[in-house]
Amino acid sequence: MHKQIHMDTRRLSIFLAVVDEGGFTAAGDALELSQPAVSQAMRELEADLGTALFHRVGRGVRLTPAGEALVGPARRARHDLEIGRRAVEDVAGLATGHLDLACLPTLAVAPLAPLVGAFRAAHPGISVRLSDPGDTEELVEFVRSGRSEIGLVEPVEDPDLTTVPLARQEFLAVLPPGSEAEAPFRLRDLAGLPLVAAPRGSSTRGLLDDSLARAGRPARVVVEAAQREALLPLIVAGAGAGLLPRPLAEVARALGCVVLEPRPRVWRAVVLVHRDGPLTPAAERFVELARRGTD
Repeated sequence: MHKQIHMDTRRLSIFLAVVDEGGFTAAGDALELSQPAVSQAMRELEADLGTALFHRVGRGVRLTPAGEALVGPARRARHDLEIGRRAVEDVAGLATGHLDLACLPTLAVAPLAPLVGAFRAAHPGISVRLSDPGDTEELVEFVRSGRSEIGLVEPVEDPDLTTVPLARQEFLAVLPPGSEAEAPFRLRDLAGLPLVAAPRGSSTRGLLDDSLARAGRPARVVVEAAQREALLPLIVAGAGAGLLPRPLAEVARALGCVVLEPRPRVWRAVVLVHRDGPLTPAAERFVELARRGTD
């Protein structure tokens, strides 16, 4: 059975100092250690390896064949450790690394895009990896499992997650180009139109159904689009009207759609969520930027 060997980096560094300085006393002076401390460390290393590394010659030392064999690997180990230390410092100092985010599809344009833009401008060495869970439940699981460190979502109740409130998201009524509508535009007027919407169970469909229910009229959805990115093109093409976040509604306006602010206004709260406990430096900075944007 092979003996398990424990060679910590401290002992290897002392070993190399003895080699480079030519003796235990000189190595101790270079490392600001006492000569007995150097000798003890070398005895422990030799005991771990099961062989002598030095011939003690007067006040000096000479490497044994085993010691000569260890010099190269020890130098490489010290070099690799230094590379690792610098890599960790770069990540901690936000010079490099990555940040894993998860976001509901309807929050990607706003508020996520401006937040990621501000973060990347401040820390160009950090890459952002964005996941697109299909619904709130899946997003929460992404964050709880560690697949994503931060999630952008509507408010959720989960004892394992910390919530950071953001600015609320406003929705506008968007009608196909050429539509006629009177101002002020009421929510019950929207309920009277054929609508394009996401499927039941999605966060935006729930917002639409709940808003129209409070207005006393059920939604008349004629096109259900599981692909959220299809909602705007469908409205532009005349398939029906819809309720879209303000940034998308402004894009629709530029494409010729009729965009109206409904009465009463429609909005939802938006939050960041992350697991309880310390965050990576990149995630901590992202949360800081998000908080600053809501001040």
